Amino acid sequence: MKLDDVKKIAKERGLTTKGLKKKDIIRLIQKDEGNNDCYETGNADSCGQSECLWRDDCR
Repeated sequence: MKLDDVKKIAKERGLTTKGLKKKDIIRLIQKDEGNNDCYETGNADSCGQSECLWRDDCR
């Protein structure tokens, strides 16, 4: 997913993204969703979130 798409999702959720990198925005969205903020932490195969919107990018 492209950065602009990620920012759009964050904006729709009312999250502030100024100065944040893509991975940090995604982690912010994950937290807002009530999920583990595990994007790009190296735990994609063991995070338990197989339906995660970010899974393809994370792997």
